[in-house]
Amino acid sequence: MDRLIYTAMTGAKHILEQQANTSNNLANATTTGFRAQIDAFRAVPVVGNDLPTRAFVVDATVATDYTPGPLQQTARELDVAIQGKGWLAVQTADGAEAYTRHGSLKVSENGQLQTQRGDAVLGDGGPISIPPDTRIAIAKDGTITGTAANQPPSILGRLKLVNPPEDNLARGNDGLFRTKDASPADADAAVTVIGGTLEGSNVNTVDAMVNMISLARQFEMQMSLMKNAESNETKASQLLALN
Repeated sequence: MDRLIYTAMTGAKHILEQQANTSNNLANATTTGFRAQIDAFRAVPVVGNDLPTRAFVVDATVATDYTPGPLQQTARELDVAIQGKGWLAVQTADGAEAYTRHGSLKVSENGQLQTQRGDAVLGDGGPISIPPDTRIAIAKDGTITGTAANQPPSILGRLKLVNPPEDNLARGNDGLFRTKDASPADADAAVTVIGGTLEGSNVNTVDAMVNMISLARQFEMQMSLMKNAESNETKASQLLALN
């Protein structure tokens, strides 16, 4: 009975957490370059001499779904999509390097190439600057060419494109990915981009909704188990009282 109570209690708690992750995936079904989060349950015994019968259920984030999302042409000069595997390197506000597949870029008022959330896009030599009144084009290898009025085209930099091992990546609370040891990944010449294109989210909305319904039923089952445990405890107490 003790095991049943704790297993059902923690199971219900972590079902709600997994439901929140599934809801987050569904909410980002239209977010550019989003990678779905995969969760699973696992049993965890409680360590302690006086707790041999208790076991917890934990919602463990198994992995991230790195399947590429659909590509959509936008014909916008500052839109790029990673072709196949790979990541776009950016610099966060704290100066650390992070990685994203969100290729909708912009030029700040200071002429710095940034993502839509304001992170600086990194090139081979650091953040990339774009001169004013310059039209740019991004080649397949990430090379950025700028053309100003009455001036010949010039190379402004090259996007830092990386492809670290997926098992060495961790998703941060800001949605960006980083290496687990926080070391910058090396540029990979094999990673290519497609200009004027954005990659959509890889979330399957139908699967996410079916999963939410399944989790809701699992939560109801855990509640039923807790009620049964309470009922069994009440009956056992009544039988003991007769003795």
